[in-house]
Amino acid sequence: MAHEAVIGLECHIQLRTRGKMFCGCPAEFGAAPDTNVCPVCLGLPGALPRANHAAVAVALRLGLALGCAIREESVFARKHYFYPDLPKNYQITQYDQPLCVGGSLPVGDAGGELRYELERLHLEEDTGKSSHPVRASDRPFSLLDFNRAGLPLLELVTKPVFREPAECSAFLAALRRLVRWLDVSEGDMEKGQLRCDANVSLRPAGAVALGVKTELKNLNSIRGVEKGLTAEIARQRRLIEAGGAVEQATLLYDVEHDRLAVMRTKEDAHDYRYFPEPDLPVLRVEGPMLEAARAGLPELPWARAARLVEQCGLSARDASVLCEQRELADYFEACAAVADGRLAAHWVMTEVLRVLHGRAGSIGDFAARVPAARLGGLIERVAAKELPGPLAKQVFAWMLEEEGGVDELLARHGVRAMGVATDLRPLVLEVLAEHEAAVAQVLAGNTRTLDFLVGQVMKKSRGQAAPQVVLELLAAELARRAAGEAPPPAPEIGP
Repeated sequence: MAHEAVIGLECHIQLRTRGKMFCGCPAEFGAAPDTNVCPVCLGLPGALPRANHAAVAVALRLGLALGCAIREESVFARKHYFYPDLPKNYQITQYDQPLCVGGSLPVGDAGGELRYELERLHLEEDTGKSSHPVRASDRPFSLLDFNRAGLPLLELVTKPVFREPAECSAFLAALRRLVRWLDVSEGDMEKGQLRCDANVSLRPAGAVALGVKTELKNLNSIRGVEKGLTAEIARQRRLIEAGGAVEQATLLYDVEHDRLAVMRTKEDAHDYRYFPEPDLPVLRVEGPMLEAARAGLPELPWARAARLVEQCGLSARDASVLCEQRELADYFEACAAVADGRLAAHWVMTEVLRVLHGRAGSIGDFAARVPAARLGGLIERVAAKELPGPLAKQVFAWMLEEEGGVDELLARHGVRAMGVATDLRPLVLEVLAEHEAAVAQVLAGNTRTLDFLVGQVMKKSRGQAAPQVVLELLAAELARRAAGEAPPPAPEIGP
């Protein structure tokens, strides 16, 4: 019997705020262990939490972007569970009355977009960080760093809408883009700023009821999510086909060795003994706060990509690439305000991204060296056929290191662009005079030989001619000769 997978994701997003969720300790990455702590996040007796309103505002921004319904009143709860790296021995989270409900995230480009429905988004605090150093091939002790304990998290829970691991990795990539776009989080999975748990079960194809689920815990890379789910689906399928039964459990996945291990049998919600947090009041989101969050939303990435397709004539794929980062989309649009949109998109996606990937820099750093108006001016010269491609790329390389516009850079390096007919016509006539056999072949219908003639003109110009202008001049001259008009006198060659 064929079986299909049913997958739901729980994504933990570390919010970008200056302070922790329930105290004033700094929320920074990389500080010395156990330095960003206080009685509240250490769970000392008598310490009282206080909700961070900046974290609530950030959570509202993401909830509105995803089209969630925002509760006017939501409640924090205590989730009782033994966390070695959370000193209170319970987590302050939200349970039956979360801040945001419903919503969806679009995944894919404008040519093939799918929307995946969400169950909820709720606020909570993060745990600390455990490390287990190896000594003499053993792990004799664990180290705890409480700096991360209490950092603000937003947990996003999807509905069980995924059927393939690849869908999950695409969803996570889209979510990471969105949280960065909104400046909600840095979304760096290597730093733990975006983490994922996945619930997966198998059921007979076409069935409605869900099978027994297992949970893959703390998957910390997009590749790891896809590989872990693939491994667990294969494990469950082998078990079912052998006549066994899947047991509800939490598993860990070792991405380096492609290995699953049972961490514990899975608890149900009642095992956590949720009850309302007695030290925190009801969280009320009033109209002005909600309207401020809504007014602060930028144009969302999928809406911007659709607009670029319509206004600039870009393909859905190109628009999606340019909208991968908000700063990149801003830079492109500033270039497109000066030059042709499609040509600007080509230059940004090839030359600009090549530099960014090669130098591991940000688009902000690049824009400081090569402002969009400066690059747009170069692209405009290319569109006007005043600069050939190789020379334009050389000018671009100079722009990365030097100040000045296109003409200033050309003059500084002693290069003269040959982009107008008056510059190129003498070279065209020289080539036609030197290659009469090739001219005869073209006139006889062998148009492929025309490429040879173009190449000869480019060679004489030392790569400084615009190929399109050369081609047009050659075609016009050859057409004139085909019509029987006498060629002009060939220019003198040499001294």
